[in-house]
Formats: sequence, C-alpha cells, structure tokens
Amino acid sequence: MAGARLALPRTVWALGLVSLCMDLSSEIIHALLPLFMTATLGLSVALVGLIDGIAEATANVTKLFSGWLSDRLGRRKPLILLGYGLAAASKPLFPLAAGALPILAARFADRIGKGLRGAPRDALIADVTPAAMRGRAFGLRQALDTAGAVAGPLLALGLMLLLAGDIRLVFWFALVPALIAVLLVVVGVEDRAAGPEADRAPLRLAELKALGRGFWGVILVGVAFSLARFSEAFLILKANAEGLPVALAPLVLVVMNLVYAAGAYPAGTLSDRYPPRTLLLAGISVLILADLLLALGSGVAAALAGTALWGLHLALTQGIMSRMVADEASERLRGSAFGLFNLATGLALLPASLVAGLLWQAAGPSATFLAAAGFAALAALLLLFGGGRRAATPA
Repeated sequence: MAGARLALPRTVWALGLVSLCMDLSSEIIHALLPLFMTATLGLSVALVGLIDGIAEATANVTKLFSGWLSDRLGRRKPLILLGYGLAAASKPLFPLAAGALPILAARFADRIGKGLRGAPRDALIADVTPAAMRGRAFGLRQALDTAGAVAGPLLALGLMLLLAGDIRLVFWFALVPALIAVLLVVVGVEDRAAGPEADRAPLRLAELKALGRGFWGVILVGVAFSLARFSEAFLILKANAEGLPVALAPLVLVVMNLVYAAGAYPAGTLSDRYPPRTLLLAGISVLILADLLLALGSGVAAALAGTALWGLHLALTQGIMSRMVADEASERLRGSAFGLFNLATGLALLPASLVAGLLWQAAGPSATFLAAAGFAALAALLLLFGGGRRAATPA
C-alpha cells in the first residue's frame, strides 16, 4: 500500500514518454504494412508471417546480448539510446521499399533497435523503482507505450484519408516522432550508477543456476505463450477478410490498443497487491476467448470484438510478465535475465508467425486462431503447475 502513495521515478516517466513516441512512429507503419505488403507489393500472407516472425525473433535474440552487456558495463542508457537511434534510422527504409527483401531489411533494422533497447530499458526501470511499486512502474511504461500505439493507427487513418491512400507518403510521417523519442532519451533518462561488479561477465554457468527454478518457470510459460501470440498483422488481415476496407485498416490496431492502454496501468498496480500469476492466468484466459471469437465469429463486428479482447489480454499479461522476470532475478543479473527471457520467447515468435501464415493459406483464418487458442491453453497449464512461484505474492 505504501508503494501506491510514492511518486514513480523521473526515469520511469521519461522511458514511458520515449516508448509513447516510438510506438506512435512504429504503429503508423505497422497499421498499414500488412496490406502494403500484400496489396501494393503483391507478397503472400505466408511471406508476411515469415518476415514478421524473423523480425520479432531478431529483436528478442538481440535483447539477450544487450541485457548481458548492460549488466557487464553497469550502464543501461548507452544501449537504450543506440536502440532507439537505430529504430529511428530504419523508418525511411519502409516508404522506399519495392519488394520483400527491402521490407525484410527495414524490419530487421527496426527490430535490432528494439532488441538493443528492450532488456536494458526494462532492467533500468527495475533498477530505479522500489520493489513495492514495480508492477505500477511497468504498467505505466506499458500504458504510455500503448497510448502511442493507439495514436499511431489513428494518425495513419487520418493521413490515409488526407493523402488519398498514398501509403508510402504516410510512412514518411513516421520519422518525426521517432526522432523526438531519441531526443527524449538524451535529455530525460538518467542511468544507474555502475556497480562494483560491473567488470564481470555475469552469464557464467554458475550464475545461470543462481537464477533459480522460478525464473526458468517464467521462461517456460513465456515460450508457450509466445507460440499463441503471433503477429497482430493477422488481426488486420482477418478484419479485412471480413469486409473492413483497406483505408480503415488502422482501426484494428486502434481498437486493440485502446483497450490495452486503458488496462495496462491498472493491471500493473493490481500486481503490486495481488499475485501476478493470478492476473497472468486471467490474461491467458482472455486470449483464448479472443481466439475462439476470431476463429468462429463472422463479420467486421466479430473481428473487432475479438481484437478488443486481444487488447485486454495484452493489458493483463505484458507488464505482468516483466514484473515476474524482475521479481525472479537479482539486481546484478537483471539485464541478463530480461535478455534470456526475451531470447527464449523471441525464438518462439518465428515459428508462431510462420505457422500462422501457413495455416491461414492452407485452411483459412479459423485454423490459425484455433491453433493459437490451443497454445494459450498450454501456457495456462504450465502456469498452473509452477511458472513463477516466487512472484506468486506481491513484493
């Protein structure tokens, strides 16, 4: 209860605003990218899934090394700045792309940037925030991040209407908030002080064992969960297949992220008072409901309702998973712990998106979402039988 009365550190707010600006930038592109790839460039849905899976897996693999390096250096900010800088530099590549390889290169660079900043950023939030308010801190950053994800598709929608559907021209506007995000890192984020063990490489075998069974349980749940959480590009494709016009495609991400943004901070605050595992289980249950609705429902309304439930599951799970990783790792290994978690879940994203695309092509959207519901059920079972025991009670 005391944590609820304390002000969150300035660095947490700064990182939240940075996330807001970069997600605003990214979602301007991502709201239109699946249809740009299929309708404008003529790429297959399976190729969309493959490119998205490679990109997201790359980001999460990179987080392993950035988290480890931030532990060894004893500094987080340089890697955070490099990551946001590379993501900003990748934005002009999207409007210039003329085929699959340029899109892959742009997504690869953008996700490398995400990977470089992700684990050090989450570790820094845990570093500067008292344990009693850690869920609130992660919830705030996630809420601000998702507010950008709401504004991005709305801005993309307005620009599409204003610019007569010129997707390439809309993509150029994404560069502006990306540059603002980089500036905010420079002036607003304060690094932690280097610890006495900053000159040691933390990821030795003995150190891995020190992370404990609870941490590896969280990773196991996260991997199963990632198999159920393929790219949101399939939500856009589903709504379009049900009759949503291309010009209104950004509404899919608006619906999802409005629910996500509204729920992330309250969910994080609740995780400071109630067992995080309970909230995570509720989020997985909501994902199963979303998948069933998307698989069995028909029409634009059903697709958007399933998308809203997808956003609710994100609110109940994303900040909570970060909280659970932070709770299971010591301060000295925190960056490495986030890196390992994101490596494991990132490797699962590639087959998840690829299989989703292949199922879509072979058997239709229903098969894709029913398979996701099955993997989500597996994650729930793993959570019930031991994932994240130390995080079972609030700090």
